[in-house]
Formats: sequence, structure tokens, C-alpha cells
Amino acid sequence: MLLKMKFTQQRRVHLAQGLWLLSWLAVMCGVFIFCLGVYLKIELLRRAEVMDNTEIHVVPNILMMVGLASIGTNWVASRVCQDSLDSSRFPRWKVLLMAWFGVAAMLCCLLIAVVVLSYALQGRLEESLKVGLRNGIRFYKDTDVPGRCFQKETIDRLQMEFRCCGNNNFRDWFEVQWVSNRYLDFTSKDVKDRIRSNVDGRYLLDGVPFSCCNPASPRPCLQYHLTDNSVHYNYEFQSEELNLYSRGCRQALIDYYMGLMNSTGPGVLSVILIQMSVLLSLRYLQTAVEGAMALEDPEGDSEGYFLEKGVKETFEDVKANVLTMLKIGQVDPTAAEESPEDADAEKAADNTEKAASPTPAS
Repeated sequence: MLLKMKFTQQRRVHLAQGLWLLSWLAVMCGVFIFCLGVYLKIELLRRAEVMDNTEIHVVPNILMMVGLASIGTNWVASRVCQDSLDSSRFPRWKVLLMAWFGVAAMLCCLLIAVVVLSYALQGRLEESLKVGLRNGIRFYKDTDVPGRCFQKETIDRLQMEFRCCGNNNFRDWFEVQWVSNRYLDFTSKDVKDRIRSNVDGRYLLDGVPFSCCNPASPRPCLQYHLTDNSVHYNYEFQSEELNLYSRGCRQALIDYYMGLMNSTGPGVLSVILIQMSVLLSLRYLQTAVEGAMALEDPEGDSEGYFLEKGVKETFEDVKANVLTMLKIGQVDPTAAEESPEDADAEKAADNTEKAASPTPAS
């Protein structure tokens, strides 16, 4: 037996009481994990318009699923602790506990996967934001196009909330037409010259939207002609510390989301330790109580253990049990299928037997 321990009646009672409290703590941890997943999901959905894909949503989805499953499994564990003190009620949990241990182990594995994915998906998140923000800036002017009506508001609120400008920096706005044609005076010479100055016929400006302006700057906001030193007094584009947000929104969002995910790491690891403690303690309680019942002395001493055999032998037993269950669930094709010739031959044999049997006298 692996990790064997001796249990008296008093130790079993103390173990059951402590495990009952630990199970309810694990239930609260499940609620925490579920709420954490919901919060992260909402934050990702709020910025869905500036993301190209939803691969990162796998993290909050797993958190919500594991949170709900953890609430249920640990509630069951608390009920088992109560019934472990009653020899007439505990046997009903014997079959269910094997499934419980499998579910609890899977939950721990999923929580570890969440921690790994939180770091592994950083590159995918960055690429998603890169493409999404680029499209968002490109469609900024389309306030009268169905499906893009709120793109301008989304980008403006994003830049003000995260104190950022553009995708990589404010110069990204120089490469797109962010003023709609409906607000351009095409009789103006300046408008015509700007449209003719590029191959695509776009109205490009060396300016940025108002949401890029940093209110902490002592100088009034300079939105237009940012590269023309002659337009502004006492202004040097190359050396001047512009009164715009210098950080790009992609980096700002990556820092925000990775900060959220990194902060969940210690919490999730703590939940894993608690869940593992519940699993290990419940296994000891189960084997100790079953050992006392096998000796037909519920109040006597018994042994509790984590594994009855070694790790390799236990794995082989579980594998054999699973294969046996799969074979039981299968239908034997030779027994299920019967050829028409066999059925006719059996029917003919029955008729012959009936004809050969004597008729009873009246």
C-alpha cells in the first residue's frame, strides 16, 4: 500500500470534520473561480470589436466550467464526510466515489491548463489585437455604415480609458483616412490637393482624433499638422514632447489583459492546492472507513492509504476495468445477427418435431 496511515475512531472523526470544513472552503473557491471566469469573459467581450479572433476566450470558458464543476464535486465531498460517520449510510457512496476521484483529478488538470494557457496565448492575443485595432482604426470614419456605426465611439473610449493612441503609436493615424467623406468640402483646394497627393485617393492628415490628446499636458491639444513646425508657435516635431498619448493601444491592452491573467495565477494555484488536499483527504477517509467496516468493527482501528498498490499496478488495474466496462457495453455481432437460412432451418426443425410427436388420445 502506498502512503499507509493508521486511523483510530477518533482520528477518523477528526478527519471527517476537518474535511467537511475544507470541502466547503473548496466550494467557495469554486465560486471564486467561476466569478473570475465571468469577469474575464466580460472584459474580453467589451473589447471584442478590436480583436480579430476569440481564441483567448478559452481561458475564461475553462474557468467558468471548472468553477461550476468544483462547486458540485466539493458539495458531494461534504455529504460524504457527513455519511462517513454512519456505517449504514456510507456504503452507498462506494461506487460514486471512484467517479468523484476521476472528476476531481480532471479539475486539477484543467486548472493547471488554465495557468499554462494564460501565458502561452499571449502571442495569439497580441496578434488578435494587432489585426483588430488596425481594422478598427481603418473603419473609424464609417459612422453611417451598418455594423460599424459604433466603431468611432469604441476607439475613442478605448484611447481615453487606456490613455493610448493608435495601434503601435499616434503615427498610425497618419496612414488612414479617419475623417468621413460626408464631412469633407470637395470644393476646397486643400481637400482636393490632399486627395490627389496619394494613389488611393484618400484624405490623409498628419493629425489624430481628439481622444489621443493627453489632458495632463500643459499645452493645449495639437491634433493637426503635427509634422509641420511652421504651423505652431514654439514647436519642434522631432524634439517636442507631444501632448498626445505616446503608448499604442495594442501594448496597453496586452498589459491590461496579461495583468489580469497573471493575477489569476496565484489564486488558481491556491485553489489547486485546496482541491488536491480535498482529494487526498477524502481518499484516506474512504479507505479508513471501508477498512473498519471490513473488520466488522466500525469503532476499531483501521488503515488508510492513498493507493492500495503501486502506481504502475494501479494504472494497470484501472486500465483493465475500463476495458472490461467497454466490452460489456458492446454488442456481439455474431449473436446479434442471424442469417435467414438459420432462421428457416430452425423453424423447419420445430415443425418436424411437432409433426413427429404423437397426438394425445381423446
